[in-house]
Amino acid sequence: MTNTTKTLFEPYRMGAITLANRLVMNPMTRSRADATGTPQDLMAEYYGQRATAGLIVSEGIAPSANGKGYARIPGLWSDAQVQAWKPVVNAVHAKGGKIFAQLMHTGRVSHAANMAADAKIVAPSALALAGQMYTDAQGMQDHPVPQAMTEADIAQAKAEFVQAARNAIAAGFDGVELHAANGYLLEQFLSPTTNQRTDTWGGSVENRIRFVAEVARETAAAIGGDRVGIRISPYGANGGMSAYPELEETYFKLLPLLAETGLVYVHVADHVAMGAPAVPAAFKQALRKAWPRTFFIGGSFDQASGQQAVNDGLVDLVGIGRAFLANPDLVQRLQKGLPLNAPDMGSFFTPGAMGYTDYPLATA
Repeated sequence: MTNTTKTLFEPYRMGAITLANRLVMNPMTRSRADATGTPQDLMAEYYGQRATAGLIVSEGIAPSANGKGYARIPGLWSDAQVQAWKPVVNAVHAKGGKIFAQLMHTGRVSHAANMAADAKIVAPSALALAGQMYTDAQGMQDHPVPQAMTEADIAQAKAEFVQAARNAIAAGFDGVELHAANGYLLEQFLSPTTNQRTDTWGGSVENRIRFVAEVARETAAAIGGDRVGIRISPYGANGGMSAYPELEETYFKLLPLLAETGLVYVHVADHVAMGAPAVPAAFKQALRKAWPRTFFIGGSFDQASGQQAVNDGLVDLVGIGRAFLANPDLVQRLQKGLPLNAPDMGSFFTPGAMGYTDYPLATA
């Protein structure tokens, strides 16, 4: 047995803040904002209920109207949105919690029916995602062909991430997570499947990582690297992603550039338990060794496997998703060995309180 004093329930120092424990509530889209991307009062209750997590990473938040591809996902580009996020953040802080805003530009994973009339769907290359997307107005619709981004579009998208990060701090968030995973815009630049550009933003590994590296550098310069983390999903299949020959080289070249910016953490999405391709164990260990600061993996952990990962030095923090969704008091339940509520998958993305804020607390 490994001899260790580290437990999931002890405080952990991450950059300039101290987390109450090593448990992270993973980002999970819940689609409870209004049609304009403005957070609603119910969202303050939801996040406040789960504030005993060491760190909450919010659901994906669009940094701009162009990045809001899904129905009812929230944004952080307008003053009204900033003001509406304040009660959410305050509800978490009132219970001693910490919360980062996940900035998610959906890129080609979008549909005009979910977006403002003057928004446009942009991506590194004009390649449509196969399959369909749900829209409130028109039901299921085919993904459209995105516009290949011009130099002006790229500069605009970088500026949108930076301004959204500033807006997050103005709303009271403790930091932001750049969503470079799950097939969204940042990962669309990383992968040759979605980035078929022949200019300085595509082709070689060095060119394909450039957009992510510059977004990270400029965001860190704006709000401080200790307030910025990043999520990556190597070997992930969401959003039309697939493995490619230079995949591991891509991340080994990207991580040092991110480290130079002072980013406080790297968050690896590993959803093998939900049917996603496995991230090879040796690769996860190599990423851990390549990153100088806080490192964690989100997805597929239970208490025992999370504790083992901490014991083994693979992670500093343990990301848990659906168990936090269904158990507002998950930390207490795990500490006391109490049974867990099962998540109601049918209400993951539906409006209202059902399956959102009405999960019962433990009685013991």
